[in-house]
Amino acid sequence: MAISLQKGQKVDLTKGNPSLKKLLIGLGWDTNKYDGGYDFDLDAAAFLLGASGKVNSDDDFVFYNNLKHKSGAVEHMGDNLTGAGEGDDEEIKVDLSKVPANVEKIDFTVTIYDADTRKQKFGQVENAYIRVVDDETGRELIRYDLGEDFSIETAVVVGEIYRNKGEWKFNAIGSGWSGGLAALGRNYGVNV
Repeated sequence: MAISLQKGQKVDLTKGNPSLKKLLIGLGWDTNKYDGGYDFDLDAAAFLLGASGKVNSDDDFVFYNNLKHKSGAVEHMGDNLTGAGEGDDEEIKVDLSKVPANVEKIDFTVTIYDADTRKQKFGQVENAYIRVVDDETGRELIRYDLGEDFSIETAVVVGEIYRNKGEWKFNAIGSGWSGGLAALGRNYGVNV
């Protein structure tokens, strides 16, 4: 049974499961209260961060226009333009054995595509979650349901995996941002 986390909680991934190497990060959401005439296109992304909390290069930003990190450690499984259907809306695979030594953590984010033009905000999103799955067994390890604490934000840092004394841990973040993907990218040191 998966561990269900609250905002701010941290949990070990590899300490009790040393053979864990391949993760599937599933992100999902539904939309509510919206009749603006546009589809709601949410986009998952991963930022591979060094000790400074910034990317080491623009290549450390994995998203719909850069689906696979050069190391092979992180791969975005493709852009879902509508979020329709059950289960994960977008998925990112992580191979812990291939994460470069200069990467201390990987942050997982969700942004609303073209939010300003479409007048869309995270206050119109519900049932958002991130889950961490052992990609070799299919067993869900961790689930974090974000709740409904957002209103005007157009980007959310959902969670992160990070190195701690030779082990990998997961942190449930749930932090909202305004300014969408561009603001988030600048925060992480990506040239946008």
